[in-house]
Amino acid sequence: MSDIKNKDLDQAEEMQLQDSGRDGEDRGARGGKNKTFLRKKVCRLCANKTPITYKDADALRRFTTERGKILPRRITGTCAKHQRRLALEIKRARAICLLPFVCE
Repeated sequence: MSDIKNKDLDQAEEMQLQDSGRDGEDRGARGGKNKTFLRKKVCRLCANKTPITYKDADALRRFTTERGKILPRRITGTCAKHQRRLALEIKRARAICLLPFVCE
């Protein structure tokens, strides 16, 4: 009798191990409860048609981290054209001491 119970328990454990594979719902993948809707980021500089100048240090500070690093496109949502221009203007502002190179 105990052998039959042990076999049933072993089979139940094997079934659970097989079910815990890549079903998707258990890991929070596409079919799971944790659905997040990612909105496409729009370039604020294109939308508002604002010019980028090295003189506007407050506007350039939004595109840098607290330590002074330039934020990447994937975080800020700027287009490639404006990201290149933004990097150039930040570097110019650093050269004339409007923005710091490194914050400690």
